[in-house]
Amino acid sequence: MREALLVLHAGRETNRRTAAAVAKRLAAEGIRLRMLASELAEVGTDLPAGLEPVPVEDRPGSAKGVEVVLVLGGDGTFLRAAALARPCRVPLLGVNLGRVGFLAEAEQESLDEALDAIVARNYAVEERMTIDAVVRSNGHVLGRTWALNEVVVEKSTRERILEVVLEIDGRPVSSFGCDGVICSTPTGSTAYAFSAGGPVVWPEVEALLVVPSNAHALFARPMMISPDSEVAIEVDPTGPPAVLDADGRRTIVLPPGARVELFRGHLPVRMVRLHAHPFADRLVRKFDLPVRGWRGAPSHPEDAADWEDIDHGADRDPRT
Repeated sequence: MREALLVLHAGRETNRRTAAAVAKRLAAEGIRLRMLASELAEVGTDLPAGLEPVPVEDRPGSAKGVEVVLVLGGDGTFLRAAALARPCRVPLLGVNLGRVGFLAEAEQESLDEALDAIVARNYAVEERMTIDAVVRSNGHVLGRTWALNEVVVEKSTRERILEVVLEIDGRPVSSFGCDGVICSTPTGSTAYAFSAGGPVVWPEVEALLVVPSNAHALFARPMMISPDSEVAIEVDPTGPPAVLDADGRRTIVLPPGARVELFRGHLPVRMVRLHAHPFADRLVRKFDLPVRGWRGAPSHPEDAADWEDIDHGADRDPRT
C-alpha cells in the first residue's frame, strides 16, 4: 500500500478537522497515512479498519518508506517535519495553515490541488542545502546538529554582550561584541537572517550567509560566502554564557571558550514543487510587497527591435 506521513500543527480545531479530511481523502485513493502518535490521538478519524492512520514515534526514521511527508501548519511545523524527512531522503509538501508560511508550497484553499498531485505523483522535487554544525571545547566535541534555515550563536543572558572571533576558511576575519551571529542558508535568508538585516537570496543560489546581530563593530556587515567555505565562531573564554540554536528547535549550551564550526550539510532537504513559479512571485505574495505600477518587459517583436536599435545607437554615424 502507498503511504505518506502527515505532520500537523494540532493546536487548532480547524487544523485537526483538516487533517481528518485529508486522511479520508487519501484513504479513498489507496494511500494510508502515518501520523505522530500524539497528533493522531487529537485528530481521530472514522476510517474503515486497515485504512486508519498508523501511529509512529516522533524520531528520525519515522518517514522511511513513505512517498511524501505532508505538512499541515506553518514554518515551525515544516521545520519539525524536516527533521523526520531528511534522514530518509523523503520530500516534504507544505500546506500553509499559519500566517506567512514561507516554506509551504500550497495554501489551505489549494489543499485539494496538492492532494491531487500526491495521488497522481504529479510534482517535482528540488533539493535545498543545509548547514551542519560541530561544537568543540578544549579539543573535545560537545555536540553536533544541523539546520535547514539557520544556525545561531547567541548570548543566553541580557546583562553582557557576546564577544566572538569570526573565522572563515581557517583565517580570522573579525572580532566584535554582539547579541549573536547567524549563519543561514538561502532558504533561511527570508527568516531570522532577514530580520537581522541580511539579504534575500534566491534558492537557486548556493551560498552561506553570515549575519552579525546587533554587533558593536565598524566591520560587521552581512556576508555571502562560498557554499563550500567553512565558518567558525569562537566564543570569548571570559565572556557570558552562550547557546547554539538550530532552526529554533535544537540547542546546545556553549561554555566559555567554545568553538562552533559550520559548513554545508552532508544531506539536503528535499521539497515538493507543484508549480514552476518564479521565486519573485513567492516573495511578493508572502511578504505582500507593493508592485503597483509595474509595466513589464517588452514582449512584442517590434518592441524587441526597438531595444536592439537603442543598444547599437552608439555605433551609428551622427550625421545620418
